Amino acid sequence: MKRFWPAIFSLVLAFADAPAAPIDTKPWLDKEFPNLLELYKTLHANPELSFHETNTAARMAAEWRQAGYEVITNVGGCGVVAVLHNGKGHTLLLRTELDALPVTEETGLPFASTVKTLDDSGKEVGVAHACGHDIHMTSLVGTARLLAQLTNQWRGTLVLIAQPAEERGGGAKAMIADGLFKRFPLPDYCVAFHDSADAPAGLIVYASGYSSANADSVDITVRGVGGHGAYPHKTKDPVLLAAQIVVALQTIVSRETRPGEAVVVTVGTIHGGTKNNVIPDEVKLQLTVRTYGDDSRRRTLEAIKRIVRGCATTAGVPDDLMPLVKTGADYTPSLYNDPKLTQRSVGVLSAQFGETNVTTKEPGTGAEDFSRYGRTEEKIPIFMFNVGAVKREVYAKAMKDGTALPSLHSSRWAPDPEPTIKTGVTALTAAALDLLKP
Repeated sequence: MKRFWPAIFSLVLAFADAPAAPIDTKPWLDKEFPNLLELYKTLHANPELSFHETNTAARMAAEWRQAGYEVITNVGGCGVVAVLHNGKGHTLLLRTELDALPVTEETGLPFASTVKTLDDSGKEVGVAHACGHDIHMTSLVGTARLLAQLTNQWRGTLVLIAQPAEERGGGAKAMIADGLFKRFPLPDYCVAFHDSADAPAGLIVYASGYSSANADSVDITVRGVGGHGAYPHKTKDPVLLAAQIVVALQTIVSRETRPGEAVVVTVGTIHGGTKNNVIPDEVKLQLTVRTYGDDSRRRTLEAIKRIVRGCATTAGVPDDLMPLVKTGADYTPSLYNDPKLTQRSVGVLSAQFGETNVTTKEPGTGAEDFSRYGRTEEKIPIFMFNVGAVKREVYAKAMKDGTALPSLHSSRWAPDPEPTIKTGVTALTAAALDLLKP
């Protein structure tokens, strides 16, 4: 008898932790998809740049109000928050992004964006949803509608957010600073997905732990003493010094980073000079730096400053003309998927789609500011997964003959909308029903 009650207790705990049963979303999606597709086409054809997502935010707010949610706008700029209370229980936050990219679309789609606008510098640019945020928004609208109709299957509070400026890495920070976790129900979990240009439509891909990298922009102004190109001995040539710095920076990865540790130091731009026979006074470099851990980030940024100053000292540059190194302006922290939440959600997704349709991936060196929702003082567990969005026949051909696939941010990137949106809605709904189960 003494062994009986512990066994029953263990059985109760196991039942409580068991994932929710798979949900059949097909009938609902088959009925609703034409409407969702029209929404997707509208969002796709009318993109807006980061921190200027006024019309997109208004559309999302209207969709969520119509689905029965309490909606608050202008959070952290154009951000939208929707809340649905459904009794006592956990609180789950689901997130989508609003913004598009300064890219001129070349997909040839009948609903392709033809939008042109002025960016923040006053330059005219094309605008396109070349990263799939329109897919994400449409999927979260579908999820919102479906969960509002399934309130008998979950308990707790659902918080949906449409976040501005993910492409500039500032939207999550702005919403948090505007009281996302103070003014609204504090989530127990945060979940999101991103479309993938590297996987066939409908495949679920994920990484436990680190999923995306720290991203730092570094601006370097290399200063010198300009003069005539025919008399270089009378100058301190910042062009030559900049070239030496570009090469020397590569030793951070090759000679200062432990083999196997992922670090990227890329010099994206180099600008200086006005004429072939004039040595300028300065040259400007712009870098992107990718790391994973906080310590790795610190070491890499410190190494950049040390190497830049060391090269300048070797060149005889005086102290008052040492290079200026600016870091931290456009920092996006690495995304760390909580292992426990990841394991739980992957179990749900595997049961929903089948284990062959859910697979792991290596951490990427792209950046994703969804990471910030897990880095506040509340230490909320977060999980972001990917949904394959490449047409299956296109993906199969590329795997067979090596055809290059358009990447995210490409002017030619066009997700396969039906399987991607349906998978996104089903995956988010299944995860939500599990995390909010009665």
